[in-house]
Amino acid sequence: MTVALGGDDARYGLIADIGGTNARFALVDMHAPCPEALQAKTLQNAEFASLQHAAGHYLQSVGVQPRRAAIAVASPVDADEIRLTNRAWSFSRSELRDALGLTELRLLNDFGAVAWAVPALQPDDCITLHGAPTPALRGPVTVLGPGTGLGVALLVGSEAQGWQVVETEGGHVTFAPNGDEEQLIARWLTAHHGRASNERVLCGKGLSHVDAVLRGATHPEVGQTDALREPADIVEMALDGRDVAARRALARFCAVLGSVAGDAALIHGARTVMIAGGIVPRFVPFLRSSAFRERFLAKGRFAAYLESVAIHVVTHPNPGLLGAAVALRQAKQEELA
Repeated sequence: MTVALGGDDARYGLIADIGGTNARFALVDMHAPCPEALQAKTLQNAEFASLQHAAGHYLQSVGVQPRRAAIAVASPVDADEIRLTNRAWSFSRSELRDALGLTELRLLNDFGAVAWAVPALQPDDCITLHGAPTPALRGPVTVLGPGTGLGVALLVGSEAQGWQVVETEGGHVTFAPNGDEEQLIARWLTAHHGRASNERVLCGKGLSHVDAVLRGATHPEVGQTDALREPADIVEMALDGRDVAARRALARFCAVLGSVAGDAALIHGARTVMIAGGIVPRFVPFLRSSAFRERFLAKGRFAAYLESVAIHVVTHPNPGLLGAAVALRQAKQEELA
């Protein structure tokens, strides 16, 4: 939302969601009753040499100098030196804080930020795949989804007790292929990358690879790919029905997502699964009619357990920004308590 800003700079916090492709920035009013992204802008990472340059460009454009910031990045954030997983950006936490003139810099894993957003989502920010559309949120909550990579996080607690986020790197778990097609995909990924992880399948580039493998446009024994199609094109062709190979690739993508979501729900003991990321909201009806649900439940003796797990797709346009705002405001409240 773009609004006229009032008050001094200290009233506002900088929030950001830094993925492999895009850098999203906004401000949050630290005194407002509810978190809301103000002056939101999306920048292309390729246009900037570093996160510092992108953040500095944004702050100059809005003419505000916040003292606090919460920045979500697609990488682990447990050290001073941060390296993005899917973008050649690295930075020092302390140096970035000083360069941006901040007194407080909170770094979040990108899907940790999405998990922080979940309790603040409104009913029209989600589409329900299974379960009641607007129930009270039941934890633990598995939050996962494909985008430039595959994010996985865990939300624990309750509305009454408060919520806490456990950040994970669950997207890098080893891919467990099911059937001949997935074995073929796993062999190609292993030849190309040394191992096959869930993220190598369930991301934008992963969809391109699945499509190429199933079209026979690859050479699994040497990891070579003759022709990759853009993931957005694959989705478009699959949805309009004019390309059988694209529908086959997207159907396989949905099936694998079902398996991975079911595995994560069992690992987390989840009562709710939230699917986010930039890819799935584009084809929710296709996902609903795919083998996603069948594969989600295909866990042997624990199929009955998973039957009661609610599944929702997050359609909020910027859950990472919303989550960063929630986390930043909570940090301030804890400081004042």
